[in-house]
Amino acid sequence: QAQLVESGGGSVQAGASLRLSCVVSRPSFAMGWLRQAPGKEREFVAEIVWNGGFTYYSRSVKNRYIISRNTAKNTLYLQMNNLKPDDTGVYYCAGKDNPGNPGGSFKEWGQGTQVTVSS
Repeated sequence: QAQLVESGGGSVQAGASLRLSCVVSRPSFAMGWLRQAPGKEREFVAEIVWNGGFTYYSRSVKNRYIISRNTAKNTLYLQMNNLKPDDTGVYYCAGKDNPGNPGGSFKEWGQGTQVTVSS
C-alpha cells in the first residue's frame, strides 16, 4: 500500500498563497487533492495524471490553484493562490487507478494538512 504524507498547510489571510506538498511512496495512475471544510463533506479539488500530466480542477479553484508533480521525487504539489475563507479545510492527498471518472474514484488517502484562511 502507498504511503502519502501531506505538508505545507497553515493559517493565512485572504489573498495569500500556500504551497502544499505530498510525498508518495508509490504514485497511482493519477494523484489528486481533496478537501473537507468544517461541518461539510469532503470535496474534490484537483487531480493530475502522474505520467501524462493531464490536469482537472473543480470549478471553485480553477484559475487560482495549480496542481503539479515531480516524478523524480515522487512528490505531488498544490499551489494555492488568492486564497479565500471558503478555501479553509483539511486538504488530503489521494491516489486513484481509474483512468476515467474525473474528480472521483480515489482509493488511497493521506492524513491531511490543515489550511485556514481568515478574512
